[in-house]
Amino acid sequence: EETFHPYIWYRRTLEVPESYKGKRVILHFNASDYLTKVWVDGVFVGQHQGGYTRFSFDITDCLKDGAQHECVVKVEDSNSCAQPRGKQRWIAENFGCWYVQTTGIWQTVWLEFVEEAHLLSVKMTPDIDTSSVGFEYQIAGLEKHDQLQLKTEIQFEGTPIKSLMQSVETSYLEMKVNISNAFDEWKVKLWHPNHPHLYDVIFTLYDGDTMVDQVYSYFGMRKVSIEKGHVLLNNSPIYQKLILDQGYWPDSHLTPPSEEALIEDIDRTLEMGFNGVRKHQKVEDPRYLYWCDRKGLLVWSEVAATYEFTDEAIDNFTTEWMDIVRQNYNHPSIITWTPFNESWGVKNIFTDKKQQQFTESIYYLTKSLDHMRPVIVNDGWEHTISDIISLHDYEELGSAFSERYKDKEKIVTNEIAHSKVKYAMAQGYEYKGQPIILSEYGGIAFNEG
Repeated sequence: EETFHPYIWYRRTLEVPESYKGKRVILHFNASDYLTKVWVDGVFVGQHQGGYTRFSFDITDCLKDGAQHECVVKVEDSNSCAQPRGKQRWIAENFGCWYVQTTGIWQTVWLEFVEEAHLLSVKMTPDIDTSSVGFEYQIAGLEKHDQLQLKTEIQFEGTPIKSLMQSVETSYLEMKVNISNAFDEWKVKLWHPNHPHLYDVIFTLYDGDTMVDQVYSYFGMRKVSIEKGHVLLNNSPIYQKLILDQGYWPDSHLTPPSEEALIEDIDRTLEMGFNGVRKHQKVEDPRYLYWCDRKGLLVWSEVAATYEFTDEAIDNFTTEWMDIVRQNYNHPSIITWTPFNESWGVKNIFTDKKQQQFTESIYYLTKSLDHMRPVIVNDGWEHTISDIISLHDYEELGSAFSERYKDKEKIVTNEIAHSKVKYAMAQGYEYKGQPIILSEYGGIAFNEG
């Protein structure tokens, strides 16, 4: 259905198996576009705004007696350009490179059953220079427990590396672990597209001697840095040969038709000789990022753009972008954050101080959550503060390309417009030796046959 709908209703029956009675019941949505409201057994349990982020509701206290429960979901959408929409059109027909809108639940919905005390999240930060990994834990349900302990077990392909136990006295814990080990000649297995090594980690929460929660995860030991105008991966230069991947499917639009389709998508990308993707104007299904981690495909992570600059748009964009960074932080395949593209949502950034300051604030907010990865503030055009200067140029002729880029200084000092119509730097900002990447070019169509 390609017609725009301002709202969609869902209704289905949920069952809580007898073996899970007495546990907390968590209802998870991987993504629903755009404003999602949920009722269980006639009780309103909450709402979430944002089309590309995960969210959950603890529905335990809403469940009435009985084996079956009714869940009702209303999803509201709009054609507002203050709403992060990315490649979703806001008029009745496709135009340019904007496509069919997505309204409603477009990723997996699932139930989880947990004890009162359980692990909410773990943020994992690798540090290859010290052969260590940092863990930041968030734990729920401490109020009724005073003997909680958390065990962290690290393995590599079944070989034990480290196992540590710590007392849980607050809902937030931090720990840094050295994982250097004699089983490998280099002491640590690094993650790289040529060898995407991953460490397995098991988190187990105990109340005294009783296990109350257990979570399986993984991490990759890798470092992204910038040195003298070059992007380094694990302290060595990395050439990024990326495709611009918009993640639209012929029959299901933003929703992948299956996990197998995601795997084939990644395999085809690698077979064509690319080592990464710029996932454009979309946050992909978590299974896609999982397989990028496993197969070694580099990812630049974007957010869907707004298309106007208002207080509402600033609020919508900032909230959703911060959630995206937090939720996808642990994926080693993500090596760059790209919050803005081609001045979408900040169309007057070349001269407008307010719009410039907005992009600066997003840069520093991103860095406050993640100091590991470079941030590209306005991919392609008119950069303010940015770790990489990326340029978009759809020039057709190779000879014109060669002439335009033979003198880097003319580009970065705004002496010439790199894309015929746009400059590399916004007014008031100077090039400071960052790496320069041509991140969009080509776009050449071929007649059928």
